[in-house]
Amino acid sequence: MNLFAIIKLVVKNLRARKGRTLLTILGITIGVAGVIIIISLGAGAQNLILGQVTKLGSNLLYVQPGKTAESGAPIPGLVITAINAIAQGASTVTWGNKTIDSTFMGTDTDYPKVANFTMDAGEFFSDAENSGGANVVVLGSEISKKLFADSGVNPIGQIVKVKSSAQDTAGGVPLRVIGVIAPRGSSFFQNQDEIIFMPLVIGQQQVLGIHHLQAIYIKVDESPNISSTIDNINTVLKQQHHILDDINIDFTVRNQEDAVKILSTITNALSLFLIAMAGISLVVGGIGILNIMMATVAERTREIGLRKAVGATKKAIRNQFLLEASLLTGLGGVVGIIFGVLISYLISLVMINMGYDWAFIVSWISIILSVGVSVLTGIVFGLFPAIKAAKLDPIDALRYE
Repeated sequence: MNLFAIIKLVVKNLRARKGRTLLTILGITIGVAGVIIIISLGAGAQNLILGQVTKLGSNLLYVQPGKTAESGAPIPGLVITAINAIAQGASTVTWGNKTIDSTFMGTDTDYPKVANFTMDAGEFFSDAENSGGANVVVLGSEISKKLFADSGVNPIGQIVKVKSSAQDTAGGVPLRVIGVIAPRGSSFFQNQDEIIFMPLVIGQQQVLGIHHLQAIYIKVDESPNISSTIDNINTVLKQQHHILDDINIDFTVRNQEDAVKILSTITNALSLFLIAMAGISLVVGGIGILNIMMATVAERTREIGLRKAVGATKKAIRNQFLLEASLLTGLGGVVGIIFGVLISYLISLVMINMGYDWAFIVSWISIILSVGVSVLTGIVFGLFPAIKAAKLDPIDALRYE
């Protein structure tokens, strides 16, 4: 019997048992769809997490004090393109009868270079305003919208009062709005549009009531210069803090590139774990194929005996049942791919509507892997029933009731 005749016979047998065929295909479909969805979700989540970390710009270093740091003295080296000190905390912003929660950041004029943002209206504070401790503030787009959108008032020039949760300042510190930042979205899992910015000395002394820094952001020109820059930072700060050995270091220099690598390792490991979990469903589907094919062989014992009696070879019988199992898993794989891609796309739409910077990612690797595994499942789990069918004795098979 040629291949075309075997395929025709297989299709006829599958159509004769539609219910069983559909249930068998469903098991493989769920497994394949699960693999594609999980790989897609893992890629989307990894893209979201790494995007949150890198949104402030690449080649970024963070210096965080363990105890105190009295000044943000310049760090030597031409490879540094921007550097700014930070003092920040939770706050409330009041204008008229409206009071909203926000995060404030006392910083200096280099921050726009570090954070890579543009102004929607007005301007960021100048060197003179920063060094002179001018009572000015720059609003994130969401803060500006919540305070002024309903009234139709131009925020530029308005006086808002900022009160820190860390210091009981009666009525808050009055600040004049000089700018509104264009929408930025989330970064480091924080909505950047709900942050307000003010000169460093205002944030330190008037809002927080402190005289030390909470962090220093440093932007390096190129990745190869990061290591030498970190060494320079460590040298300068150890000298300023009179530290003679590494044991007593009271500051930490964090490299954003290292953070990205660590997060990539974690998300990749998580994705592999989830893929393994989805692979279990394919194994379960394969066991279902094995059970179905064993039952099919038992039901068609007389048919197998009759075919062997009229000249069908063991190879033809084996190929028939093996092809039947492969066709079932192949169909399940195709349907699973369609549903997997569709569901992954719907999930990405939901995540985007929820405000996440989610990317719809379905790789060819996941599709090829799913199809390959589903077909391999059919061959592996269909091989034993096929061999059993091929070995049936025609006389015993014809006597089977």
